[in-house]
Amino acid sequence: MSAAPTDTTYRNPVLNADWSDPDVIRVGDDFYLTASSFGRVPGLPLLHSRDLVNWTLVGHALERLEPESEFAAPRHDRGVWAPSLRHHDDRFWIFWGDPDQGIFQVNAPQIRGPWTRPHLVKAGRGLIDPCPLWDEESGEAYLVHAWARSRSGVNNRLTGHRMHPHGTGLLDEGKVIVDADRIPGWFTLEGPKLHRHDGWFWILAPAGGVETGWQGAFRSREFFGPYEEKVVLEQRDTDVNGPHQGGWVRTPSGEDWFLHFQQRGAYGRVVHLQPMRWEAAGGWPVLGDAGAPVAGHRRPDLPAQPAGAPATDDDFPGGRYGRQWQWTANPPPSSRLCSSRGDPHEGWATQHSTDGLRLTCVRTADAHDLRRLANVLTQRLPGTPCTVDVELRLDSQEPGARAGLAVLGDAYRWIGLQRGPDGTAHLVHRFAETTAERERDADHPRLAPGGRARLRIEAGAGARCRFSYDTGDGFRSSGQVFAATPWRWVGALLGLVALAPTGRGHAGAATFTQFRISAA
Repeated sequence: MSAAPTDTTYRNPVLNADWSDPDVIRVGDDFYLTASSFGRVPGLPLLHSRDLVNWTLVGHALERLEPESEFAAPRHDRGVWAPSLRHHDDRFWIFWGDPDQGIFQVNAPQIRGPWTRPHLVKAGRGLIDPCPLWDEESGEAYLVHAWARSRSGVNNRLTGHRMHPHGTGLLDEGKVIVDADRIPGWFTLEGPKLHRHDGWFWILAPAGGVETGWQGAFRSREFFGPYEEKVVLEQRDTDVNGPHQGGWVRTPSGEDWFLHFQQRGAYGRVVHLQPMRWEAAGGWPVLGDAGAPVAGHRRPDLPAQPAGAPATDDDFPGGRYGRQWQWTANPPPSSRLCSSRGDPHEGWATQHSTDGLRLTCVRTADAHDLRRLANVLTQRLPGTPCTVDVELRLDSQEPGARAGLAVLGDAYRWIGLQRGPDGTAHLVHRFAETTAERERDADHPRLAPGGRARLRIEAGAGARCRFSYDTGDGFRSSGQVFAATPWRWVGALLGLVALAPTGRGHAGAATFTQFRISAA
Protein backbone atom coordinates (compact mmCIF):
# COMPACT_ATOMS: atom_id res chain seq x y z
CA MET A 1 0.00 0.00 0.00
CA SER A 2 1.63 3.26 -1.10
CA ALA A 3 1.37 6.36 1.06
CA ALA A 4 0.10 9.70 -0.22
CA PRO A 5 2.70 12.48 -0.14
CA THR A 6 0.83 14.31 2.65
CA ASP A 7 0.68 11.30 4.97
CA THR A 8 2.81 11.45 8.10
CA THR A 9 2.46 7.70 8.66
CA TYR A 10 2.57 4.57 6.53
CA ARG A 11 0.89 1.17 6.70
CA ASN A 12 2.48 -2.22 6.09
CA PRO A 13 3.08 -3.92 3.77
CA VAL A 14 4.76 -1.19 1.73
CA LEU A 15 5.07 -3.61 -1.22
CA ASN A 16 1.88 -5.65 -1.22
CA ALA A 17 2.78 -8.36 -3.71
CA ASP A 18 5.38 -11.09 -4.10
CA TRP A 19 8.77 -9.34 -3.78
CA SER A 20 10.53 -12.26 -2.15
CA ASP A 21 13.74 -12.01 -0.08
CA PRO A 22 14.22 -8.23 -0.41
CA ASP A 23 17.54 -6.50 0.07
CA VAL A 24 17.98 -2.73 0.12
CA ILE A 25 20.73 -0.12 -0.05
CA ARG A 26 21.01 3.68 -0.13
CA VAL A 27 23.17 5.57 -2.61
CA GLY A 28 23.00 9.32 -1.98
CA ASP A 29 19.33 10.24 -1.65
CA ASP A 30 18.11 7.15 -3.50
CA PHE A 31 17.11 3.75 -2.14
CA TYR A 32 17.30 0.62 -4.27
CA LEU A 33 15.83 -2.83 -3.69
CA THR A 34 16.15 -6.19 -5.40
CA ALA A 35 14.38 -9.50 -4.77
CA SER A 36 14.37 -13.16 -5.71
CA SER A 37 13.08 -13.95 -9.20
CA PHE A 38 13.71 -17.73 -9.23
CA GLY A 39 13.12 -19.06 -12.78
CA ARG A 40 11.35 -16.06 -14.30
CA VAL A 41 12.87 -13.93 -17.07
CA PRO A 42 14.07 -11.21 -16.93
CA GLY A 43 15.37 -11.72 -13.41
CA LEU A 44 16.67 -9.66 -10.49
CA PRO A 45 14.07 -6.86 -10.40
CA LEU A 46 15.35 -3.40 -9.50
CA LEU A 47 13.13 -1.05 -7.52
CA HIS A 48 13.72 2.60 -6.60
CA SER A 49 12.40 4.84 -3.82
CA ARG A 50 13.13 8.19 -2.22
CA ASP A 51 11.17 7.56 1.00
CA LEU A 52 11.30 3.74 1.63
CA VAL A 53 7.49 3.65 1.35
CA ASN A 54 6.68 4.38 -2.30
CA TRP A 55 8.55 2.16 -4.77
CA THR A 56 8.71 1.91 -8.55
CA LEU A 57 10.18 -0.83 -10.73
CA VAL A 58 13.01 0.60 -12.86
CA GLY A 59 14.42 -2.50 -14.52
CA HIS A 60 16.08 -5.90 -14.15
CA ALA A 61 19.72 -6.84 -13.75
CA LEU A 62 19.52 -10.29 -15.36
CA GLU A 63 18.38 -10.56 -18.97
CA ARG A 64 18.46 -14.36 -19.20
CA LEU A 65 19.15 -17.30 -16.90
CA GLU A 66 22.28 -19.37 -17.49
CA PRO A 67 23.00 -21.98 -18.64
CA GLU A 68 20.16 -21.16 -20.96
CA SER A 69 19.17 -24.74 -21.74
CA GLU A 70 18.62 -25.45 -18.04
CA PHE A 71 15.92 -22.79 -17.91
CA ALA A 72 14.11 -23.49 -21.17
CA ALA A 73 11.15 -24.74 -19.11
CA PRO A 74 9.66 -23.31 -15.89
CA ARG A 75 11.81 -24.04 -12.83
CA HIS A 76 10.46 -22.07 -9.87
CA ASP A 77 12.55 -24.16 -7.50
CA ARG A 78 15.77 -22.94 -9.13
CA GLY A 79 17.35 -19.82 -10.56
CA VAL A 80 17.79 -16.65 -8.53
CA TRP A 81 17.51 -17.25 -4.77
CA ALA A 82 17.79 -14.46 -2.19
CA PRO A 83 20.05 -11.84 -3.79
CA SER A 84 22.15 -9.29 -1.91
CA LEU A 85 22.49 -5.77 -3.31
CA ARG A 86 25.53 -3.62 -2.50
CA HIS A 87 27.28 -0.47 -3.76
CA HIS A 88 31.08 -0.52 -3.75
CA ASP A 89 33.83 1.16 -5.75
CA ASP A 90 31.24 3.25 -7.66
CA ARG A 91 29.47 0.13 -8.88
CA PHE A 92 26.29 -1.72 -7.99
CA TRP A 93 26.76 -5.40 -7.13
CA ILE A 94 24.25 -8.21 -6.81
CA PHE A 95 25.22 -11.64 -5.46
CA TRP A 96 22.78 -14.57 -5.44
CA GLY A 97 22.76 -18.32 -5.04
CA ASP A 98 21.48 -20.82 -7.59
CA PRO A 99 21.00 -23.92 -5.40
CA ASP A 100 22.06 -26.26 -8.22
CA GLN A 101 25.05 -24.32 -9.55
CA GLY A 102 26.57 -22.03 -6.96
CA ILE A 103 27.04 -18.37 -6.11
CA PHE A 104 26.92 -15.76 -8.90
CA GLN A 105 27.39 -12.03 -9.14
CA VAL A 106 26.65 -9.26 -11.62
CA ASN A 107 27.68 -5.62 -11.40
CA ALA A 108 27.02 -2.33 -13.17
CA PRO A 109 28.09 1.35 -13.04
CA GLN A 110 24.43 2.48 -12.76
CA ILE A 111 21.34 0.79 -11.37
CA ARG A 112 19.83 0.70 -14.86
CA GLY A 113 22.95 -0.94 -16.22
CA PRO A 114 24.56 -2.08 -18.30
CA TRP A 115 24.92 -5.14 -16.07
CA THR A 116 27.64 -7.71 -16.62
CA ARG A 117 26.84 -11.29 -17.49
CA PRO A 118 26.67 -13.63 -14.48
CA HIS A 119 30.05 -14.57 -13.03
CA LEU A 120 30.37 -17.76 -10.98
CA VAL A 121 32.06 -16.88 -7.68
CA LYS A 122 31.76 -20.28 -5.97
CA ALA A 123 30.57 -23.49 -7.61
CA GLY A 124 28.62 -26.12 -5.71
CA ARG A 125 25.20 -27.49 -4.90
CA GLY A 126 23.17 -26.10 -2.02
CA LEU A 127 25.00 -22.75 -1.83
CA ILE A 128 22.35 -20.09 -1.22
CA ASP A 129 21.72 -16.60 0.14
CA PRO A 130 25.21 -15.08 -0.31
CA CYS A 131 26.12 -11.63 0.94
CA PRO A 132 29.42 -9.78 0.37
CA LEU A 133 31.11 -7.20 2.58
CA TRP A 134 33.90 -4.83 1.65
CA ASP A 135 35.33 -3.83 5.03
CA GLU A 136 36.50 -0.23 4.86
CA GLU A 137 38.30 -0.56 8.21
CA SER A 138 40.63 -3.38 7.13
CA GLY A 139 40.45 -3.23 3.35
CA GLU A 140 39.46 -6.91 3.31
CA ALA A 141 36.49 -8.38 1.45
CA TYR A 142 34.32 -11.17 2.81
CA LEU A 143 31.37 -13.33 1.78
CA VAL A 144 28.89 -15.30 3.87
CA HIS A 145 26.30 -17.78 2.61
CA ALA A 146 23.74 -20.31 3.83
CA TRP A 147 22.97 -23.89 2.76
CA ALA A 148 19.96 -25.64 1.19
CA ARG A 149 19.39 -29.07 2.71
CA SER A 150 17.52 -30.20 -0.43
CA ARG A 151 20.78 -30.05 -2.42
CA SER A 152 23.60 -30.33 0.10
CA GLY A 153 22.12 -32.43 2.90
CA VAL A 154 22.89 -29.70 5.46
CA ASN A 155 21.38 -26.41 6.55
CA ASN A 156 21.05 -24.25 9.67
CA ARG A 157 24.60 -22.96 9.35
CA LEU A 158 26.43 -20.06 7.78
CA THR A 159 29.78 -20.34 6.00
CA GLY A 160 32.21 -17.43 5.71
CA HIS A 161 35.01 -16.75 3.21
CA ARG A 162 37.62 -14.14 2.51
CA MET A 163 36.81 -12.80 -0.96
CA HIS A 164 38.89 -11.22 -3.71
CA PRO A 165 38.33 -7.44 -3.54
CA HIS A 166 37.10 -7.49 -7.15
CA GLY A 167 34.37 -9.98 -6.23
CA THR A 168 35.68 -12.47 -8.76
CA GLY A 169 36.43 -15.37 -6.43
CA LEU A 170 37.10 -16.60 -2.91
CA LEU A 171 40.49 -16.72 -1.21
CA ASP A 172 39.99 -19.70 1.10
CA GLU A 173 38.00 -22.91 1.46
CA GLY A 174 35.60 -21.31 3.92
CA LYS A 175 34.66 -21.95 7.52
CA VAL A 176 31.38 -22.46 9.33
CA ILE A 177 31.09 -19.25 11.31
CA VAL A 178 27.59 -19.85 12.75
CA ASP A 179 26.33 -23.38 13.49
CA ALA A 180 22.76 -22.92 14.64
CA ASP A 181 22.48 -26.62 15.51
CA ARG A 182 24.43 -25.58 18.60
CA ILE A 183 21.86 -22.90 19.52
CA PRO A 184 18.89 -24.38 21.44
CA GLY A 185 15.62 -24.03 19.53
CA TRP A 186 17.12 -22.66 16.31
CA PHE A 187 16.52 -24.31 12.94
CA THR A 188 16.63 -23.37 9.24
CA LEU A 189 19.03 -20.45 9.68
CA GLU A 190 19.35 -18.75 6.27
CA GLY A 191 19.28 -15.42 4.41
CA PRO A 192 22.33 -13.75 6.06
CA LYS A 193 23.04 -10.07 5.47
CA LEU A 194 26.56 -9.05 6.47
CA HIS A 195 27.42 -5.59 7.87
CA ARG A 196 30.17 -3.75 9.74
CA HIS A 197 28.93 -1.46 12.53
CA ASP A 198 30.38 0.04 15.69
CA GLY A 199 33.46 -2.17 15.58
CA TRP A 200 31.49 -5.40 15.16
CA PHE A 201 30.80 -7.76 12.29
CA TRP A 202 27.02 -8.13 12.16
CA ILE A 203 24.96 -10.83 10.46
CA LEU A 204 21.21 -10.24 10.31
CA ALA A 205 19.57 -13.56 9.42
CA PRO A 206 16.19 -15.26 9.85
CA ALA A 207 15.57 -18.73 11.20
CA GLY A 208 12.62 -20.98 12.02
CA GLY A 209 11.06 -21.12 8.54
CA VAL A 210 9.31 -18.54 6.37
CA GLU A 211 5.86 -18.99 7.91
CA THR A 212 6.72 -19.34 11.60
CA GLY A 213 10.24 -18.00 12.14
CA TRP A 214 12.03 -14.94 13.48
CA GLN A 215 14.83 -12.50 12.73
CA GLY A 216 18.14 -13.04 14.46
CA ALA A 217 21.19 -10.84 14.87
CA PHE A 218 24.73 -12.21 15.27
CA ARG A 219 27.83 -10.22 16.19
CA SER A 220 31.53 -10.81 16.55
CA ARG A 221 34.70 -8.73 16.79
CA GLU A 222 36.27 -11.02 14.19
CA PHE A 223 34.69 -12.09 10.92
CA PHE A 224 35.33 -15.79 11.51
CA GLY A 225 33.81 -15.58 14.98
CA PRO A 226 32.90 -16.59 17.55
CA TYR A 227 29.45 -15.00 17.20
CA GLU A 228 26.84 -14.34 19.86
CA GLU A 229 23.16 -14.18 18.89
CA LYS A 230 19.87 -12.56 19.80
CA VAL A 231 16.31 -12.69 18.45
CA VAL A 232 15.49 -9.14 17.33
CA LEU A 233 12.09 -9.51 15.56
CA GLU A 234 9.33 -12.10 16.01
CA GLN A 235 5.58 -12.34 15.53
CA ARG A 236 4.48 -12.20 19.18
CA ASP A 237 0.78 -11.19 19.28
CA THR A 238 0.74 -9.52 15.84
CA ASP A 239 -0.70 -10.94 12.62
CA VAL A 240 2.69 -10.77 10.85
CA ASN A 241 3.67 -14.43 10.77
CA GLY A 242 7.33 -15.39 10.59
CA PRO A 243 8.85 -11.95 9.90
CA HIS A 244 11.58 -13.10 7.57
CA GLN A 245 14.64 -12.18 5.55
CA GLY A 246 15.39 -8.58 4.72
CA GLY A 247 17.85 -5.69 4.70
CA TRP A 248 18.97 -2.86 6.96
CA VAL A 249 19.40 0.65 5.56
CA ARG A 250 20.28 4.04 7.08
CA THR A 251 18.83 7.37 5.89
CA PRO A 252 20.93 10.53 5.36
CA SER A 253 19.70 11.87 8.72
CA GLY A 254 20.90 8.73 10.53
CA GLU A 255 17.61 6.84 10.97
CA ASP A 256 17.76 3.07 10.67
CA TRP A 257 15.08 0.97 8.95
CA PHE A 258 14.62 -2.70 8.13
CA LEU A 259 12.70 -4.12 5.17
CA HIS A 260 11.65 -7.78 5.39
CA PHE A 261 9.06 -10.13 3.95
CA GLN A 262 6.00 -11.92 5.30
CA GLN A 263 4.79 -15.16 3.66
CA ARG A 264 1.10 -14.77 2.69
CA GLY A 265 0.20 -17.93 0.80
CA ALA A 266 -1.07 -17.25 -2.71
CA TYR A 267 0.02 -13.61 -2.43
CA GLY A 268 3.63 -14.69 -1.98
CA ARG A 269 6.11 -12.75 0.13
CA VAL A 270 4.98 -9.18 0.77
CA VAL A 271 7.39 -6.53 2.09
CA HIS A 272 7.15 -4.70 5.43
CA LEU A 273 9.10 -1.69 6.68
CA GLN A 274 10.18 -1.72 10.34
CA PRO A 275 11.73 1.07 12.37
CA MET A 276 15.12 0.12 13.78
CA ARG A 277 17.35 1.52 16.51
CA TRP A 278 20.41 0.45 18.46
CA GLU A 279 20.38 -0.19 22.21
CA ALA A 280 22.39 2.37 24.14
CA ALA A 281 23.55 -0.20 26.67
CA GLY A 282 23.97 -3.59 24.99
CA GLY A 283 24.45 -2.27 21.48
CA TRP A 284 22.02 -4.73 19.86
CA PRO A 285 19.58 -3.68 17.14
CA VAL A 286 15.91 -3.29 18.13
CA LEU A 287 13.46 -3.83 15.26
CA GLY A 288 9.80 -2.86 15.09
CA ASP A 289 8.00 -2.12 18.35
CA ALA A 290 10.49 -3.54 20.88
CA GLY A 291 10.97 -6.61 18.68
CA ALA A 292 7.41 -7.03 17.35
CA PRO A 293 6.41 -6.04 13.79
CA VAL A 294 4.51 -2.77 13.43
CA ALA A 295 1.36 -2.51 11.32
CA GLY A 296 2.06 1.16 10.73
CA HIS A 297 4.43 3.85 11.91
CA ARG A 298 5.67 7.38 11.45
CA ARG A 299 7.18 7.76 8.01
CA PRO A 300 10.96 7.89 7.67
CA ASP A 301 12.57 11.31 8.03
CA LEU A 302 12.80 11.83 4.30
CA PRO A 303 11.31 14.37 1.87
CA ALA A 304 7.67 13.67 1.01
CA GLN A 305 7.25 11.87 -2.30
CA PRO A 306 4.32 11.32 -4.67
CA ALA A 307 2.45 8.07 -4.14
CA GLY A 308 4.01 5.31 -6.19
CA ALA A 309 3.95 1.56 -6.69
CA PRO A 310 5.29 -0.89 -9.28
CA ALA A 311 3.21 -0.59 -12.45
CA THR A 312 0.47 -3.12 -13.22
CA ASP A 313 -1.65 -1.63 -16.03
CA ASP A 314 -0.44 -1.84 -19.62
CA ASP A 315 -1.64 -0.63 -23.02
CA PHE A 316 1.26 -2.42 -24.75
CA PRO A 317 2.28 0.47 -27.02
CA GLY A 318 3.76 -0.81 -30.25
CA GLY A 319 3.39 -4.35 -28.97
CA ARG A 320 5.85 -3.72 -26.15
CA TYR A 321 5.10 -4.85 -22.61
CA GLY A 322 6.10 -3.08 -19.41
CA ARG A 323 8.78 -3.99 -16.90
CA GLN A 324 6.26 -5.69 -14.63
CA TRP A 325 5.98 -8.66 -17.01
CA GLN A 326 8.21 -11.76 -16.95
CA TRP A 327 8.25 -15.00 -18.91
CA THR A 328 8.08 -18.22 -16.90
CA ALA A 329 11.40 -19.40 -18.43
CA ASN A 330 14.03 -18.36 -20.96
CA PRO A 331 12.63 -17.46 -24.37
CA PRO A 332 14.11 -19.09 -27.50
CA PRO A 333 17.82 -18.40 -28.17
CA SER A 334 16.94 -16.25 -31.18
CA SER A 335 14.96 -13.86 -29.02
CA ARG A 336 16.17 -10.46 -27.94
CA LEU A 337 15.23 -8.07 -25.17
CA CYS A 338 15.18 -4.31 -25.60
CA SER A 339 16.07 -2.07 -22.67
CA SER A 340 13.38 0.59 -22.67
CA ARG A 341 10.28 -1.31 -21.58
CA GLY A 342 11.22 -4.95 -21.55
CA ASP A 343 10.18 -5.36 -25.18
CA PRO A 344 8.67 -8.63 -26.39
CA HIS A 345 10.81 -11.52 -27.55
CA GLU A 346 10.92 -12.37 -31.22
CA GLY A 347 9.04 -15.59 -31.80
CA TRP A 348 6.69 -15.22 -28.86
CA ALA A 349 5.48 -11.66 -29.42
CA THR A 350 5.58 -9.21 -32.31
CA GLN A 351 6.22 -5.49 -32.32
CA HIS A 352 3.91 -3.44 -34.52
CA SER A 353 2.74 0.13 -35.10
CA THR A 354 -0.37 0.18 -32.90
CA ASP A 355 -1.19 -0.63 -29.30
CA GLY A 356 -1.78 -4.16 -28.09
CA LEU A 357 0.28 -7.19 -27.16
CA ARG A 358 0.41 -9.58 -30.12
CA LEU A 359 1.34 -13.02 -28.76
CA THR A 360 2.18 -15.80 -31.19
CA CYS A 361 0.07 -18.94 -30.77
CA VAL A 362 3.05 -21.11 -29.92
CA ARG A 363 2.84 -24.73 -31.03
CA THR A 364 3.47 -27.07 -28.11
CA ALA A 365 2.71 -30.60 -27.04
CA ASP A 366 2.31 -29.38 -23.44
CA ALA A 367 -0.62 -27.09 -24.20
CA HIS A 368 -2.80 -29.11 -21.82
CA ASP A 369 -0.81 -27.82 -18.82
CA LEU A 370 0.13 -24.14 -18.53
CA ARG A 371 2.54 -24.91 -15.69
CA ARG A 372 4.89 -26.61 -18.16
CA LEU A 373 5.04 -23.71 -20.60
CA ALA A 374 7.79 -21.13 -20.90
CA ASN A 375 5.78 -18.76 -23.10
CA VAL A 376 3.40 -17.50 -20.41
CA LEU A 377 3.83 -13.77 -19.79
CA THR A 378 3.23 -13.11 -16.11
CA GLN A 379 3.07 -10.50 -13.41
CA ARG A 380 2.47 -10.65 -9.67
CA LEU A 381 -1.01 -11.05 -8.18
CA PRO A 382 -1.69 -7.99 -5.97
CA GLY A 383 -1.96 -8.68 -2.24
CA THR A 384 -5.30 -6.89 -1.87
CA PRO A 385 -8.70 -7.57 -3.49
CA CYS A 386 -8.71 -6.38 -7.07
CA THR A 387 -10.33 -6.72 -10.48
CA VAL A 388 -8.22 -7.74 -13.49
CA ASP A 389 -9.48 -6.91 -16.99
CA VAL A 390 -8.10 -7.45 -20.46
CA GLU A 391 -9.51 -7.41 -23.99
CA LEU A 392 -8.66 -10.38 -26.22
CA ARG A 393 -8.93 -10.85 -29.97
CA LEU A 394 -8.08 -14.30 -31.32
CA ASP A 395 -6.58 -13.52 -34.71
CA SER A 396 -5.46 -17.07 -35.47
CA GLN A 397 -7.90 -19.03 -37.63
CA GLU A 398 -6.26 -22.39 -36.96
CA PRO A 399 -8.51 -24.99 -35.30
CA GLY A 400 -7.36 -25.54 -31.73
CA ALA A 401 -5.58 -22.19 -31.42
CA ARG A 402 -6.38 -20.56 -28.09
CA ALA A 403 -5.42 -17.67 -25.86
CA GLY A 404 -6.47 -16.27 -22.53
CA LEU A 405 -5.97 -14.82 -19.07
CA ALA A 406 -4.78 -17.10 -16.27
CA VAL A 407 -4.19 -17.29 -12.53
CA LEU A 408 -1.17 -19.56 -12.34
CA GLY A 409 0.14 -21.56 -9.39
CA ASP A 410 0.46 -25.16 -8.25
CA ALA A 411 -3.18 -25.21 -9.37
CA TYR A 412 -4.33 -22.87 -12.13
CA ARG A 413 -7.35 -21.62 -14.04
CA TRP A 414 -7.69 -19.63 -17.23
CA ILE A 415 -10.42 -18.11 -19.35
CA GLY A 416 -10.14 -17.20 -23.02
CA LEU A 417 -10.97 -18.05 -26.62
CA GLN A 418 -10.39 -21.13 -28.78
CA ARG A 419 -10.98 -21.85 -32.48
CA GLY A 420 -13.25 -24.78 -33.26
CA PRO A 421 -12.86 -27.20 -36.20
CA ASP A 422 -15.28 -25.07 -38.24
CA GLY A 423 -13.35 -21.85 -37.57
CA THR A 424 -15.79 -20.42 -35.04
CA ALA A 425 -14.43 -18.94 -31.82
CA HIS A 426 -15.60 -20.24 -28.46
CA LEU A 427 -15.30 -18.84 -24.97
CA VAL A 428 -13.55 -21.51 -22.88
CA HIS A 429 -12.80 -21.73 -19.17
CA ARG A 430 -10.41 -24.41 -17.91
CA PHE A 431 -8.53 -25.44 -14.78
CA ALA A 432 -6.07 -27.97 -13.39
CA GLU A 433 -5.77 -29.10 -9.79
CA THR A 434 -2.44 -29.24 -7.98
CA THR A 435 -1.74 -32.89 -8.80
CA ALA A 436 -3.56 -33.01 -12.15
CA GLU A 437 -1.52 -33.59 -15.30
CA ARG A 438 -4.18 -32.26 -17.65
CA GLU A 439 -6.66 -29.42 -17.47
CA ARG A 440 -10.45 -29.78 -17.55
CA ASP A 441 -13.36 -27.54 -18.44
CA ALA A 442 -14.52 -25.29 -15.60
CA ASP A 443 -17.62 -24.29 -17.58
CA HIS A 444 -19.35 -25.16 -20.85
CA PRO A 445 -17.80 -23.61 -23.97
CA ARG A 446 -19.97 -21.08 -25.77
CA LEU A 447 -19.78 -19.11 -29.02
CA ALA A 448 -17.81 -15.87 -29.06
CA PRO A 449 -18.94 -13.90 -32.12
CA GLY A 450 -16.14 -12.13 -33.92
CA GLY A 451 -13.45 -13.91 -31.95
CA ARG A 452 -13.39 -11.17 -29.31
CA ALA A 453 -14.02 -11.10 -25.58
CA ARG A 454 -13.41 -8.97 -22.54
CA LEU A 455 -12.00 -11.20 -19.78
CA ARG A 456 -12.21 -10.49 -16.07
CA ILE A 457 -10.92 -11.96 -12.82
CA GLU A 458 -12.29 -10.62 -9.55
CA ALA A 459 -9.79 -11.60 -6.86
CA GLY A 460 -11.38 -11.30 -3.43
CA ALA A 461 -10.17 -11.89 0.10
CA GLY A 462 -7.93 -14.92 0.45
CA ALA A 463 -7.12 -14.78 -3.29
CA ARG A 464 -10.49 -16.34 -4.11
CA CYS A 465 -10.99 -15.61 -7.80
CA ARG A 466 -14.22 -15.38 -9.79
CA PHE A 467 -13.95 -15.43 -13.58
CA SER A 468 -16.28 -13.67 -16.00
CA TYR A 469 -16.42 -12.60 -19.64
CA ASP A 470 -18.16 -10.22 -22.02
CA THR A 471 -18.60 -11.24 -25.67
CA GLY A 472 -20.74 -8.25 -26.55
CA ASP A 473 -23.80 -8.43 -24.32
CA GLY A 474 -22.39 -7.61 -20.88
CA PHE A 475 -20.33 -9.53 -18.33
CA ARG A 476 -21.40 -13.01 -17.32
CA SER A 477 -19.95 -15.11 -14.53
CA SER A 478 -18.28 -18.40 -15.48
CA GLY A 479 -17.53 -21.45 -13.35
CA GLN A 480 -16.98 -21.76 -9.65
CA VAL A 481 -14.85 -19.58 -7.41
CA PHE A 482 -11.20 -20.59 -7.65
CA ALA A 483 -8.87 -20.30 -4.66
CA ALA A 484 -5.48 -19.27 -6.07
CA THR A 485 -2.44 -21.18 -4.83
CA PRO A 486 1.28 -20.33 -4.66
CA TRP A 487 3.66 -21.93 -7.13
CA ARG A 488 6.50 -23.58 -5.23
CA TRP A 489 8.53 -20.61 -3.91
CA VAL A 490 6.52 -17.88 -5.65
CA GLY A 491 3.05 -16.46 -5.15
CA ALA A 492 0.27 -16.91 -7.66
CA LEU A 493 0.85 -15.16 -10.98
CA LEU A 494 -1.43 -13.47 -13.46
CA GLY A 495 -0.62 -14.70 -16.95
CA LEU A 496 -1.32 -14.05 -20.63
CA VAL A 497 -0.82 -16.96 -23.02
CA ALA A 498 -1.42 -17.96 -26.65
CA LEU A 499 -1.11 -21.56 -27.89
CA ALA A 500 -1.72 -23.82 -30.88
CA PRO A 501 -1.67 -27.57 -31.53
CA THR A 502 1.53 -29.18 -32.71
CA GLY A 503 2.12 -28.92 -36.44
CA ARG A 504 4.03 -26.97 -39.04
CA GLY A 505 4.05 -23.36 -40.02
CA HIS A 506 2.99 -20.18 -38.27
CA ALA A 507 -0.23 -20.68 -36.32
CA GLY A 508 -1.20 -17.03 -36.11
CA ALA A 509 -1.52 -14.81 -33.07
CA ALA A 510 -3.77 -13.35 -30.41
CA THR A 511 -3.92 -9.68 -29.44
CA PHE A 512 -4.37 -8.43 -25.87
CA THR A 513 -5.29 -4.80 -25.20
CA GLN A 514 -6.10 -2.56 -22.23
CA PHE A 515 -4.76 -4.67 -19.39
CA ARG A 516 -6.02 -3.15 -16.15
CA ILE A 517 -5.87 -3.99 -12.45
CA SER A 518 -8.16 -1.92 -10.23
CA ALA A 519 -8.80 -2.02 -6.50
CA ALA A 520 -11.94 -3.95 -5.62
